[in-house]
Amino acid sequence: MAKRDYYEVLGVQKGATKDEIKKGYRKVAIKFHPDKNPGNKEAEEKFKEATEAYEVLSDDKKRQIYDQYGFDGLEGMGGATSGGYSHAFHDFEDIFGGSGFGDIFSDLFGGASMGGGSRSQRTSNQGASLRYDLEIPFKDAVYGTKVEITFAHNEVCDSCHGTGGQAGSKKKTCPTCGGAGQVRRSAGFFSVAQTCSTCGGTGSVIDNPCKVCGGSGLQKKRKKIKITIPAGVDEGKRIAIPRQGDCGKNGGAAGDLIVFLHVKGHQYFERSGQDLYCAVPISISQATLGAEIFVTTLNDKKIKLKIPAGTQNEKLLRIRGEGVPFAGGARKGDFYIKIVVEIPTHLSSKAKQALQEYASLMDENTSPKPVLLSELRKS
Repeated sequence: MAKRDYYEVLGVQKGATKDEIKKGYRKVAIKFHPDKNPGNKEAEEKFKEATEAYEVLSDDKKRQIYDQYGFDGLEGMGGATSGGYSHAFHDFEDIFGGSGFGDIFSDLFGGASMGGGSRSQRTSNQGASLRYDLEIPFKDAVYGTKVEITFAHNEVCDSCHGTGGQAGSKKKTCPTCGGAGQVRRSAGFFSVAQTCSTCGGTGSVIDNPCKVCGGSGLQKKRKKIKITIPAGVDEGKRIAIPRQGDCGKNGGAAGDLIVFLHVKGHQYFERSGQDLYCAVPISISQATLGAEIFVTTLNDKKIKLKIPAGTQNEKLLRIRGEGVPFAGGARKGDFYIKIVVEIPTHLSSKAKQALQEYASLMDENTSPKPVLLSELRKS
């Protein structure tokens, strides 16, 4: 049977990028992998066909020759056309583990990978890091605070002191993996190593497991700690607290506790970077004639603010150094007050008369021209 075009096999265009070729290969490989299609010879052949296509198109030199001379040009080069697939297999971690593609072996083999074990098992017995989501008031995010939190994590078992066994128990070679910590299984023409489910990759089992922890050597316990929220933190800030995560098995180091901060909105204040903003109402006469008013800051301090005569609605006035502290607390951002000129909805007869006299004196324009948008953007 004649071979199909490699680009057609992977479902990509001839000018496809390397990322597009990887995506195409992954899609076909997952669909036709022998482990997902047991006993289906047609699926296995399509999987091999896709691997051969990827072997050529992912190699710049082979792809150039294929584009120029087709299948004939690849004869004698080895690799995919001779059944080696070495380049494709070498790239498995990149294709199925990196670049945002996920892990094909998690999809197909429940976490196994080429060469043995999941990544977490391969690295060490270190305990897992834990996530804690903490919501704090807006004011505490700006000025900092101390907060006591309660969370649950794994600690060393009090009964067996982390050994996982009853007093006098012994470890013996795992009967499933023979001490290797891994078992191998075949899937199509792959040989895939997986962490042994019986011993968890340690290669040994305990003949008399601890009744308290079930042989894990760990106990789930609740703990209270006090953490410091530094001044100036913002939404999504993470605070890592070392060695407060889960304890590791077999004496492994504890993971960290990662606190994710979520900041509540404020009724009157908001921030942009290190600057604080609020809106303050003033009367028409204060805006027209100018005035001195007192503004209350976020930390309840009263500051005198001068309103210049002729202040327009939505004018921003700045008070330096009264904003959000920078890291270290040596300096702060600024505090901006947006002026909102209030139009009275109820006037006394005297007030109406005075306002009418004012209007007559001002000779107000009854046919105003539009304001330039550029001028509005400046304000």
